[in-house]
Amino acid sequence: MKVACLGGGPAGLYFAISMKLRQPEAQVTVIERNKTDDTFGWGVVLSDDALDNLSANDPESAEAIRENFAYWDDIAVVHDGTRTVSGGHGFAGIGRKKMLLLLQSRARELGVDLQFETVAKTAAAYQKDYDLVVGCDGLNSGVRTEFAEQFKPEIDVRPCKFIWLGTHQKFDDAFTFIFEKTKHGWMWIHAYQFDADTATVIVECSAETWENWGFEGMSKEETVRTCEEIFADHLGGHALMSNAAHLRGAAVWINFPRVLCEKWYHENVVLLGDASATAHFSIGSGTRLAFDSAIALAELVSSEPTLERAFERYQEERRLDVLRLQSAARNSLEWFEDVERYLDMDPVQFNYSLLTRSQRISHENLRLRDAEWLQSAEKWFQDRAGAPADAPVRPPMFAPYKLRDMELKNRIVVSPMAQYKAVDGCPTDWHFVHLGERAKGGAGLVYTEMTCVSAEGRISLGCPGLYAPEHEAAWKRLTNFVHAETGAKICCQIGHSGRKGSTQLGWEVMDAPLPDGNWETVSASAIPWSANNPAPREITRAEMDAIKAEFVASAEMAERAGFDMIELHAAHGYLISSFISPKSNIRGDEYGGALENRLRYPLEVFQAMRAVWPEAKPMSVRISANDWVGDEGVTPEEAVEIARAFTAAGADIIDVSAGQTSTDAQPVYGRMFQTPFSDRIRNEAGIATMAVGNIYEADHANSILMAGRADLVCVGRPHLADPYWTLHEAARIGDRHGEWPLPYHAGRDQAWRLADREAEVIRA
Repeated sequence: MKVACLGGGPAGLYFAISMKLRQPEAQVTVIERNKTDDTFGWGVVLSDDALDNLSANDPESAEAIRENFAYWDDIAVVHDGTRTVSGGHGFAGIGRKKMLLLLQSRARELGVDLQFETVAKTAAAYQKDYDLVVGCDGLNSGVRTEFAEQFKPEIDVRPCKFIWLGTHQKFDDAFTFIFEKTKHGWMWIHAYQFDADTATVIVECSAETWENWGFEGMSKEETVRTCEEIFADHLGGHALMSNAAHLRGAAVWINFPRVLCEKWYHENVVLLGDASATAHFSIGSGTRLAFDSAIALAELVSSEPTLERAFERYQEERRLDVLRLQSAARNSLEWFEDVERYLDMDPVQFNYSLLTRSQRISHENLRLRDAEWLQSAEKWFQDRAGAPADAPVRPPMFAPYKLRDMELKNRIVVSPMAQYKAVDGCPTDWHFVHLGERAKGGAGLVYTEMTCVSAEGRISLGCPGLYAPEHEAAWKRLTNFVHAETGAKICCQIGHSGRKGSTQLGWEVMDAPLPDGNWETVSASAIPWSANNPAPREITRAEMDAIKAEFVASAEMAERAGFDMIELHAAHGYLISSFISPKSNIRGDEYGGALENRLRYPLEVFQAMRAVWPEAKPMSVRISANDWVGDEGVTPEEAVEIARAFTAAGADIIDVSAGQTSTDAQPVYGRMFQTPFSDRIRNEAGIATMAVGNIYEADHANSILMAGRADLVCVGRPHLADPYWTLHEAARIGDRHGEWPLPYHAGRDQAWRLADREAEVIRA
């Protein structure tokens, strides 16, 4: 087989090595325009598991690289005059030039033809003479551009500016992040040692700060000198150095392009490394991606009967890993893009937020890495939450929380979950058992499902309400039980279905009209929920007043029924939400148009409820922070303003959900997928929030809370499967301080023993 590798970086060289190991007879040529010792980076970072993969593929080159590594175990974060260090992270750095020379040597040893200072022709020009053409020509791949119609690349150029520099200052004890507030805005560096004398220093800042400094008009030398002055306190008198001799002026600064191709191959041409997909430098995995993909491609080309099949498997098998890494990298780069919202945090929380930014490192994973530091962080969180000084140190989900006079024993909330088991709006024994069990299950706060303000305001015939004396009495029976037999508090979520009403039960046909007996619905505008739903009537001013009065009456009933807290449901496309979203509100009066107008009626309703709800009791609002329809609907940016408006009107905490406001929505699902909206509202606006959305482990809850992404964590579906989720998760992670109901202590002891036994097996 004749193979041409167009590009002599890590991806091309390592693929050439991997091919020759599998097919010694193959003719492998690497074509590179630069000299053998040219390089435009400084150091390369690899994790412990990446090194293990290299060793399994080619022990000789892995050992040569390993002998030249600078190792470190710690990450240091310098912020607000405090240097915080945590350990157990396991990284290694090597100079990019040194690594390339080692790979070149190994490639020559195996018989690879290395052609340096050679400008490659087009990929098409090599297709006839070579069986396989590998486009491994990096970030600005010419091969990718040549066949863009076939590869269909998506290139997302990110806003932050960064520059790769080096220094002889020593950062040999830790991978170091340093944040400095300058007269023109925040700037920060990512610094790590890669040989005995030299460290990489990546300087980064927002586009606004970059413009304020005037870097665009500076020469390369002026830029480096300015960066030296900004970080002088951390450089120990050492200079910063640029090795980008080919670049001038502002060209030394880079905007990171996130690249992902829809297809990675065309005929006998295949993409590899940064040419096919990029990973942001802040997670140090770009080279690892290139190496792992090079190994996989060489193995498949050598083992599959045809190139077509090899390429299909290569893309299929590597794409998932690449997407996972890109997802982590996206989380990380977005954290740095938004870092200014976190810089007022205490150094402890800021450090935790940075360490967990990619979601690859979880709370319990941090405990494995550095249990001592994590316990000190948990103690800080607990003290800040007002726990007694002599209380045992527990994970953040078990820290107390107070809203007005309501004190929660922990931060776990049982989300509102529709049951469709009410009769004529009245909660039944089903609700008594369902909510009573979950109150016994260890959570700090339990929510009712949306409780409707009128018969016409119900979603379905099975939805509960608070509009008749018998409803109030049934809810009172439940709240009495919760208060007498558990340590939980209980919140009534109050809402009106609007255009999503008069539908079948949830397990019948979701959001579909009743087969018969439908009632008329109202909404902000006469827009049907879907093509299958009848159009609602645009609500009149008189009806708005009448329904507002119904909300007030329900709030008064909730107080008499003994609820500790109420929530206005202003999300998910129901009546109040229909005013807020421009997808459902096209009114031409003072209640439509600009956000201020769209919020007018929701705020009227909220303020009227707040006026009759006791001053000592808290009130929240659930919002949809993203309609998932781009600029046509509510955006995360607009959600911050919505949260501010409700908070100014007296809301104590914002319950941050998303979507369910339009059938055109295209949500992006994943673990904790709605938490970023809570994070943004909490840390941009300084507003208390609850996070929701695919949160199903203690690790999720603890990382959200400890990083300051929310103040309370709502867990929904897991509580449908396990009413005792909180107690069971506590047992699983080794927490032995939770209060179980007295009759269940024998079960508690067994659960603890089994959890301890399982933990021992895992450690072994």
